[in-house]
Amino acid sequence: MSDQVFLLPDLGEGLTEADVLAWRVRVGDTVAVDQIVVEVETAKAAVEVPVPFAGTVVALHAAPGDTLRVGAPLISVGALTPATTAAPQLGGPPQQAPDADGPSGNVLIGYGTSDAKPTRRRRRAASPTPGPAPAVPRGSSAPRVARVISPVVRDLAREHGVDLTTVAPSGVGGVIRRADVDAALAARTSPPVPEAPGASRSDVRIPLNGLRKAVADKLTTSRREIPEATTWVDVDATALLEARTAMNATLPEADRVSLLALLARLAVAALRRYPQLNSSVDLDRRHIVQHGRVHLGIAAQTPRGLVVPVLADADTLSTVELARRLTETTALAREGALPPARLTGGTFTLNNYGVFGVDGSAPIINHPEAAILGIGRIIDRPWVVDGAIVPRRIAQVSLAFDHRVCDGGEAGGFLRLFADYVEDPIRALAHL
Repeated sequence: MSDQVFLLPDLGEGLTEADVLAWRVRVGDTVAVDQIVVEVETAKAAVEVPVPFAGTVVALHAAPGDTLRVGAPLISVGALTPATTAAPQLGGPPQQAPDADGPSGNVLIGYGTSDAKPTRRRRRAASPTPGPAPAVPRGSSAPRVARVISPVVRDLAREHGVDLTTVAPSGVGGVIRRADVDAALAARTSPPVPEAPGASRSDVRIPLNGLRKAVADKLTTSRREIPEATTWVDVDATALLEARTAMNATLPEADRVSLLALLARLAVAALRRYPQLNSSVDLDRRHIVQHGRVHLGIAAQTPRGLVVPVLADADTLSTVELARRLTETTALAREGALPPARLTGGTFTLNNYGVFGVDGSAPIINHPEAAILGIGRIIDRPWVVDGAIVPRRIAQVSLAFDHRVCDGGEAGGFLRLFADYVEDPIRALAHL
């Protein structure tokens, strides 16, 4: 039986390449159909890839950090050796070989395979055939898998010679963060060699690949294709914060609504009055496509960089449902666990840049959408109310919009309506 070569599968969502993060197997290991063999990073997420063959691993065709195109060889699996299929364990019954019925036939990154077969505990073959480029020296004990999402963290560790398998992770799901690598560097017994006076540090090169490349390409396309304009207004969010406090007092803790979820609900309500902002431009057909549903993107900063997870059909959700979906989605995004389908297809984006401590910004439209709404931090400021200057909770909101889709009148009308909803949440009840 000849070796079976598993190629990097179609990633979907227009993805054409992936970076190898960590192998879960080594040359000589025995694998079962649908066993996870490697973790890769695409432009959308870090995902685990199952193999559709059973047998003995004879070659790994890429090292951690390598970038592979879809269709490139990933792993080669050979026939099971007699020693693997028949050798009994000491003091126990003969071991069963992994399921060798053939490929499962449906390997899709982020979703696994179609048949629900249990993942089997892998074990080393008794007499494996050597293969090229093993990920770990043969004969050594199985190493701890270092789960690293950010390319910056990998490059920092490589630059300073830090073995990531020895670094204690502090991120969600056992992810190694930059702070963990910094802590490992600080714990080294030998002090760093001081720089000579006037000497400069060497340049640090950060690969423009994976998620960072995808974000760069999308933002460049947005700037190149969209004639955007930005408008903004200061709003008094005092009543909104009071309304949220009163609302959450009536809800169980699991259903309490975040401020971002409440702002998202108001934005969706305003889009009902100004559907022009929930659009995109079809250049090939020379059409403006006004979308019938609101698929709300939420810009989120993660250890891997900026991602925009999408809350599909946000206009059909109640405030509590929207809050629950937002909490779940952003948590998965920060862990790099969202499948590609939940990172695409947005029709309008909300960007809460106030979490970074800034008052305002001119956000870049998330191509191919037609608008993005930004929220600055909410701070105490003097405000005129009924002729008197009083302290109020003020925030700046901004709207960047595609001038091909609407004019300043519609854009300004939407932003003013959203601001009115923030300042007077009771008014928004008729549209929720």
